[in-house]
Amino acid sequence: MVVTQGFCDLTLMVPLIWAELSLPCNVRQLYALVCETQRYSAVLDAVIASAGLLRAEKKLRPHVAKVLVYELLLGQGFQRGGGRWKPLLARHQARLKAELARLKVQRGVSRNEDLLELGSNPGSALQMPRFVRVNTLKTCIDDAIDYLKRQGFSYQGRASSLEDLRALKGKHFLLDPLLPELLVFPSHTDLHEHPLYQAGHLILQDKASCLPAMLLAPPPGAHVIDACAAPGNKTSHLAALLKNQGKIFAFDLDAKRLASMATLLARAGVSCCELAERDFLAVSPSDQRYRQVQYILLDPSCSGSGMVARQLEEPGAGLPSKERLQALAGFQQRALCHALTFPALQRLVYSTCSLCQEENEDVVQEALQKSPGAFRLVPVLPSWPHRGLGTFPGAEHCLRASPETTLTGGFFIAVLERVEVLSSTSPTKTPEQPRTAASALKRKRKRRQKPAACASVRPGM
Repeated sequence: MVVTQGFCDLTLMVPLIWAELSLPCNVRQLYALVCETQRYSAVLDAVIASAGLLRAEKKLRPHVAKVLVYELLLGQGFQRGGGRWKPLLARHQARLKAELARLKVQRGVSRNEDLLELGSNPGSALQMPRFVRVNTLKTCIDDAIDYLKRQGFSYQGRASSLEDLRALKGKHFLLDPLLPELLVFPSHTDLHEHPLYQAGHLILQDKASCLPAMLLAPPPGAHVIDACAAPGNKTSHLAALLKNQGKIFAFDLDAKRLASMATLLARAGVSCCELAERDFLAVSPSDQRYRQVQYILLDPSCSGSGMVARQLEEPGAGLPSKERLQALAGFQQRALCHALTFPALQRLVYSTCSLCQEENEDVVQEALQKSPGAFRLVPVLPSWPHRGLGTFPGAEHCLRASPETTLTGGFFIAVLERVEVLSSTSPTKTPEQPRTAASALKRKRKRRQKPAACASVRPGM
């Protein structure tokens, strides 16, 4: 039997690990724990490095950190001790779980054991890049790029394809080919301690999560509802699109998540948002405060079946049960139908981080059937490679996302517009963006001046 030097080093530290973690006095169990930790050594090293654990906790020794992270993510969750390090590591629990989830997505596996088989051949694994949205409320894309270049990063310009994103390595980064404020870094880039992130100039947000606000595209001055708003990244994106002009009414029932969201929005410089600890279903469409709401972003609670990180954090990871799917879909259906009753609504984006048809196409189809002729699905991003399931006519206008097809987390997006708004405008208007009276007048003047002029590029065109 071949014993590696790393294994010898870790086993020689058993007495120290025993003392540091206040483990039970069972030598066989302790050696079993150390052996399992060593077996996953490469995986644990990658997770610890990506999460920046040793940089954040300078007194934590690497070998102790490795055993702790194994026990947290792959073992029994500190049922066998943890000592003084247990509360410390609990503070980093969410980030560590998220980084393990990212590693699974990058390597195209679902089980922890599968990481061992791919450990010696990372080149065969799926690589999902790190997406970073530049917060235009605090800076601009050019300034952010210049700052990163001065820190030693190498800017490669705008990407032209997904292959460009897959090929990223080292300290190279690109501008996303679709979103104008989205930077793309290699998968293991850690920016949690970066001063631009700490100051709210950069938002660590997956590309698929950026699409709902971009496709809603509210103009500055608009009134918007973010129906299920926490944790707040999409809300801050809406505020950036609004340039802090107008109003965002953000609702969420979870007081703790709402408090964290308030901190996030303050760091991002958001001043146009009104937070409310309230069930969106209890918000009256006839309330005069919402009489000017023309845009609604609805990203309701879902199974999270497209996001590995959420599966790790919830009991019964994997595909949800039929009963849970029915309960979630029922809530999503009620929320979408309720949103469509707001009298001034022109445009709505419905999104989930679920892969399940029951939470996606089925919800949208039923909502359209309950409001016959009032709203329609808008065809958006025709070049997007992953479309909705063909379960009903028009479902191909919806978007889906996945690590395999778009190098993002699993996601679903549908854009709905009020039919009256579309039918009252010129037949030459494309359906990607609602037309306001001001924009219609502006285009009318342009047609008089130059009949053959092309339409400007808008999100979703």
